[in-house]
Amino acid sequence: MTRLKTLVAVLFGLTLLATQAIAQDKFPSRQIKIVVPFGPGGTTDIVARILAEDLKNRLGQSVIVENKAGADGLIAIQELVRSGGEGYTLMLGNVTTNALTPLVYSSKLSFNYERDVVPIMRLVDVPAFLVATTKNFPPNTVPELVAYAKQNPVNFATTGVGSYPHLDMLLLARRAGNVTLTPIPNKSGATGMINDLLVGTVQIAFINAASTSSNVSGGMLKALAVVNHTRLAAHPNVPTMQEAGYAGVGTIAWQGLFASASVPKDVLEKIREATAQALNAPAVAQALKQQEFNMVPTKTLEEAKTWLANDMNTWRNILKEMKVEVPN
Repeated sequence: MTRLKTLVAVLFGLTLLATQAIAQDKFPSRQIKIVVPFGPGGTTDIVARILAEDLKNRLGQSVIVENKAGADGLIAIQELVRSGGEGYTLMLGNVTTNALTPLVYSSKLSFNYERDVVPIMRLVDVPAFLVATTKNFPPNTVPELVAYAKQNPVNFATTGVGSYPHLDMLLLARRAGNVTLTPIPNKSGATGMINDLLVGTVQIAFINAASTSSNVSGGMLKALAVVNHTRLAAHPNVPTMQEAGYAGVGTIAWQGLFASASVPKDVLEKIREATAQALNAPAVAQALKQQEFNMVPTKTLEEAKTWLANDMNTWRNILKEMKVEVPN
């Protein structure tokens, strides 16, 4: 009888493993969700929706985008971590939400971000403008901004303490010398920051070029410089930060696709492969190019993991240098 029970248990275990393997081979067998840590219409949301539209055809299942804004990305990350290991919940995040937030708020997390979250692929880099209000603000260049700020108070827009627009401005102030730039946080992301600039509540900000391009072209905002490797084709008269004399100031923000670390590697690889194919699709490439994004996909899961670890180490050192206080 004991042998019979043992045999039944072994057979049951083998059957369970076989069933799990079959289910895994069939991934995906239902709807996939991409969580975005910002509201609709922002850069991260745009990338997610462009990607989702293509992935649904490649994976043979509907791919929806769900906006989970708030807490500098923590709400979205928590949902990802709690989603389990099936791979049906993904996250599309950026440098603030998926590199800086886990560092700034590390003592407040109920999970270990670097253990529990894994990058699937780096997708695109997003150029940014150092942009200024047109409301009673004379500077039209970075040197003019620095000279003005040495004589007058200047406020800048940021999405919050520890975000890259905040750290970039602190670095600019340090490099400029004898300049005090006061942060005015706006939790509504790029949209809220732009509104503050348009009404003149703040004078300057680092904001992604895709969100501000139309306002710059329409003369409602002034682009003092662009954070990018080269000038943008749509704004050839706007110099890079390097050309303006401040090389290394400003972040070319990335967008990346993430999953729970408990998702099996073969499922992650299937998602990565489909994503790589999507980025090579003419329609997707054209849509991203129209937003002035740089295509920078990582080629393997291992490369993505190394990239994120290196980026977080870079920001960890910057946070120490800047002595940024963690908000309560």
